[in-house]
Amino acid sequence: MAPEEDAGTELLLQSFERRFLAARALRSFPWQSLEAKLRDSSDSELLRDILQKTVKHPVCVKHPPSVKYARCFLSELIKKHEAVHTEPLDELYEALAETLMAEESPQGHRSYLLPSEGSVTLSESTAIISHGTTGLVTWDAALYLAEWAIENPAAFTDRTVLELGSGAGLTGLAICKMCRPRAYIFSDCHSRVLEQLRGNVLLNGLSLEADITANLDSPRVTVAQLDWDVTTVHQLSAFQPDVVIAADVLYCPEAIVSLVGVLRRLAACREHQRAPEVYVAFTVRNPETCQLFTTELGRAGIRWEAEPRHDQKLFPYEEHLEMAILNLTL
Repeated sequence: MAPEEDAGTELLLQSFERRFLAARALRSFPWQSLEAKLRDSSDSELLRDILQKTVKHPVCVKHPPSVKYARCFLSELIKKHEAVHTEPLDELYEALAETLMAEESPQGHRSYLLPSEGSVTLSESTAIISHGTTGLVTWDAALYLAEWAIENPAAFTDRTVLELGSGAGLTGLAICKMCRPRAYIFSDCHSRVLEQLRGNVLLNGLSLEADITANLDSPRVTVAQLDWDVTTVHQLSAFQPDVVIAADVLYCPEAIVSLVGVLRRLAACREHQRAPEVYVAFTVRNPETCQLFTTELGRAGIRWEAEPRHDQKLFPYEEHLEMAILNLTL
């Protein structure tokens, strides 16, 4: 095999690995590239390699994605194999049989590989809306903000970070593992989201602040209940954040008004100190929603500027989506 073919195969395997572990949309897999590779190959070694990078990956074996997702993936993989090769590949059918016998669960795992060769693993709901909230799954802007943070670690190193609307916890866990903050406060208002958040913090080897066995080399981690509509300046003052972040929280006008309100209170609670730096990431789904956000910021006297788009593509998400990060000055 020529060197360029080796490189192409390795990139294909990496793409399957990252996308499968993250349990992202199956349509985003490079299926056409796989078909082309299979036609050029007379054996099934490539498919065996893909199995090792996906369903048999050590991270996946320890923290498997949803049964339905694995089943659909293997079914599609078998279709690609059968379209090119006449001889069945036993390993594929054995893996599918295991998923057919496994029980469905309302929870599954998503794992994201980090540049440090570590990973962030999340237990998430298998439904987009569950328990009356969308906060039990990871949304694209959280991945985008995590990439930006990893590319700009100095914004978080040795600093106290408060995250508003942490959801499943991807962004914060990536920052804790890659950016060395002094302290990190995950926050949300939904009881089920907070329960899942605490579990995901522990799942990733971090300790919550009350744990006396906590690793001193890790940031002090807190999971706090924070309702934007009722939290007071006094309550926010206790956090003393140097940096405030939020991702994918601009989903309706009411949420935007509440977010701007809590940002105003954060500014007020540090009158005699430097106000925290604020970064808000969002997916531009509706331009009117984005316009409302900037309008409300203007009314509150909060200046903003857009961060340049970053080039670092670490995590699999929908590439056609337009995403942005605003740097706010309180």
